[in-house]
Amino acid sequence: MVPEARLEETEHGVVPKGDGWFVVNARDVVWYDRGPRGKVMTFDADPEFEQVGVNIFVLDPGNPMSMYHWENDQEDFLVVKGEALLIAEGEERPLRQWDFVHCPPKMNHVIVGAGDGPCVVVAVGARQHQEGDGWGGYTVDDAAVRHDASAERETTDPHEAYARFPARQPTRYRDGWLP
Repeated sequence: MVPEARLEETEHGVVPKGDGWFVVNARDVVWYDRGPRGKVMTFDADPEFEQVGVNIFVLDPGNPMSMYHWENDQEDFLVVKGEALLIAEGEERPLRQWDFVHCPPKMNHVIVGAGDGPCVVVAVGARQHQEGDGWGGYTVDDAAVRHDASAERETTDPHEAYARFPARQPTRYRDGWLP
């Protein structure tokens, strides 16, 4: 039998600890304020999930979810509230509630908040190739540059790609972020 993981309460929210199954509410876990890149939470435990990562992003209009990048793993996104803009392989595509985006390995992409209010996006990504130099990379793209969602130059180093942004800060969920 697989044991149940314990839930540890911290000043910023609940953190699942150890291997095992668990149930948590997205409003109860630790969230991170990323300033001009919106808010994010992860359902990961400590240690983080080995195979799949699951996050919820809350993006105001103009907030880039990430820098324009590609990965050697699949990523998928579901817009559950509001509007966003997908930049995929240099093309801009508007997204609205319940739009699903599938990104196969090696596809350049980024999502930016759009519309007249916050959007909520559920992100799911495989983790088979996340360690080491072969994870993927940040590329420069004109559309991503126009939306402040591009690294300044091509790199595989996340610290370099995000250098101009403040570090994310742990915080508790605030009413109104999720529908």
